[in-house]
Amino acid sequence: MEKNMGTIDKTIRIIIGFVIFGLYFANIITGTLAIILIILAGIFLLTSVLSFCPLYVPFGINTCKKK
Repeated sequence: MEKNMGTIDKTIRIIIGFVIFGLYFANIITGTLAIILIILAGIFLLTSVLSFCPLYVPFGINTCKKK
């Protein structure tokens, strides 16, 4: 897996992930919407840690600055 996510992209995903988790644990979001958003937040955090987004590959997107 070649890295295809830049720093700004990873930072935005991490912030969104933590905001969703915060909303869930504060009981602001509940039910089916909460489950869907928690899964999305987990995916955002996982892809940020790996610096790889599989959805970028078919579209040829690469926000990572290569050295």
